[in-house]
Amino acid sequence: MRKLTVTLLFLFSALMVFAAGRGQSSGASGATAGPVAITVEIFDRGTDGGKTDPANNEWTRWIKAKVLKDENIDVTFVAVNRWTEEGDMVNRMAAGDAPDLAYTYSMDNVRSWGMQGGVYDLTPYVDTYLKDMKELMGEDPQVPGDNLVWHTQDPDTGALYGISNKYIYTASHNTFIRKDWLDKLGLPVPKTTQEFYETMVAFKNNAAKLGVNRVIPYLTTTDIRWQVYNIFLSFMSPDLSPRERWINTVAERQLTIPGVKEALRWLNRMYLEGLIDPDFPLYGSGSTTPDNVMKSGIVGAFQHNWDYPYRQNTMIQTDLEKNIPGAKYIPIDPFTRSDGITPKRGSSAAGGLILFVPKSSKNPEAALRYANWLCRPENYNFLQFGNEGVNHTLVNGIKVPLAATGPWIQNSGGNIDYTMSINGYVVPDEHFGQVLSGSYPGIPPEEVTAAYRMSSLYAVPEPYVKTAITSLAPIRQVIVDKDQALCVNLICARQGEFDRIWNEGIKDWLDSGAQTVIDEQRAKYR
Repeated sequence: MRKLTVTLLFLFSALMVFAAGRGQSSGASGATAGPVAITVEIFDRGTDGGKTDPANNEWTRWIKAKVLKDENIDVTFVAVNRWTEEGDMVNRMAAGDAPDLAYTYSMDNVRSWGMQGGVYDLTPYVDTYLKDMKELMGEDPQVPGDNLVWHTQDPDTGALYGISNKYIYTASHNTFIRKDWLDKLGLPVPKTTQEFYETMVAFKNNAAKLGVNRVIPYLTTTDIRWQVYNIFLSFMSPDLSPRERWINTVAERQLTIPGVKEALRWLNRMYLEGLIDPDFPLYGSGSTTPDNVMKSGIVGAFQHNWDYPYRQNTMIQTDLEKNIPGAKYIPIDPFTRSDGITPKRGSSAAGGLILFVPKSSKNPEAALRYANWLCRPENYNFLQFGNEGVNHTLVNGIKVPLAATGPWIQNSGGNIDYTMSINGYVVPDEHFGQVLSGSYPGIPPEEVTAAYRMSSLYAVPEPYVKTAITSLAPIRQVIVDKDQALCVNLICARQGEFDRIWNEGIKDWLDSGAQTVIDEQRAKYR
């Protein structure tokens, strides 16, 4: 009898510990015996320009204190390098130490992890733990009747392994040129591809008149796909169907779309004539060298995000003017398609950042509750606008951003790394222009507005098909790396070598798996 009593007491104690553990880890109601601990990914963008430790600063302390009070969740931030995040997350997932709430720019990887059982299917949680997120997201412009939260759902299986963040601003790319250089040479703003080329030649041949010892007419990096995107579009046929464009876009690379080869040939001509920085193959992802070269005052033109020179984390325009009084980059729209249109990349409302919860998470429900907590106006509003007089000023009752310095500096514009689910200030439409213009302190508001409008002209997002492409994830990095290497080699090709490099490179790219992806996309197009 004594042995039986001891055994029953042991079993009862074990059940009580197990039950307590389940209650604390689930965090279903927030009313737990103690805080539920979770880890959350945060991008590390370095500390140049006064940026702070992304995992330990005033913003993280505010988040930790408020979410502990509101949800009884104890958050620890895990910094992941912004520029190598995709590879880093692959390694973390393989090692089983990814943060409880993570994000990445590769939906293909997230879907692959989900199909292998490594990521939670979030479908059952959307209408329970993610109600505030669903309300914030709103309707998906590319799938009328759908909420944006379902944008990445697999229509065949119904699985939702990751959720896209929401882009508030749908502008994407601009080309920028030195206005002061145009003025010194008496040149007009180039309005066609040919005029742009002629302007680059003029820049190269007139260093003395421009007041510099060396001129880089056009600057790019090894991320060719991103930094010459509008040039690619201008060489594509206006008759290209959305179907063929979608089928032939592999990991956002477009080598097999007619026109891209000739765009690269045009860039090769520019390079051979000394119009492109000969050192650009050294400028890899995350390199700050291109920004510093532009600030030094020797670069005539470049293409990038629509607001790139105005951003507080790059300070290109601000530092350029400090180094060379009167120097100024302005947006231009010269790359003309055969029908006279100047097409540009537009952003979808569904952003590229994907939120997901790994199966290694010990508290998945708490991770989702935290993601949902971020989507409440009182929380994302503070993270975006911060403290009055430090991060924003009131203009007729409207919060207009200020460029903070010191401990309350924002490492990313509008704190997008912390808000996670949204990229861009959430404000009423009638306040959009004023808030947008105020987001770039030191830059005249009319210049910001003009850049946004120019980037939006003839801009459309990439075609979207709601389906799951399963062949891409295992080979994605190979496809991306080989595309990048091929584009660099083509631009740098010696006279008479372009076609040979193209033929060998495109065959290797297709044989490395791109053709398999194209075939699957052709079969699944709907």
